[in-house]
Amino acid sequence: MDYAIVKTGGKQYRVSPGDVVDVELLSAEEGSTTEINDVLAVSRDGEVEFGKPFVDGARVVAQVQTHYKDRKIIVFKYKAKTRYRRKRGHRQNYTRILIQDIEIGGQA
Repeated sequence: MDYAIVKTGGKQYRVSPGDVVDVELLSAEEGSTTEINDVLAVSRDGEVEFGKPFVDGARVVAQVQTHYKDRKIIVFKYKAKTRYRRKRGHRQNYTRILIQDIEIGGQA
C-alpha cells in the first residue's frame, strides 16, 4: 500500500490517495487544489524512503473540500480559596482535504 507521512499545521499525518483528512486551517479556496511539500516519508511498493528531514522532490496533491469550525471546548481555570475563576471557550478552524496523489520527483 502506497502512503506518505506529511507535516502540516505542526502535526503529522499518514495519508494515502483517496483519504479524507481534517487538518488545521489552510489558506486555499474551497474546491481548489493545494500541495503539501513537507513530506517526511514515502512508501512505494513496500519500500519506505525517509527524508532528512524531508524527502527531496516529494509532494502530496490534495483538493480542498471545505473549511469548518470544530465544536467548542471550555477552558476553565480555578484556584481554590482565592476567588480566582476564568472561563473561556475555543473553537478550532479546520480544513477538510481529499488526498489525490503522491508524487516523487514528478512521478505519480
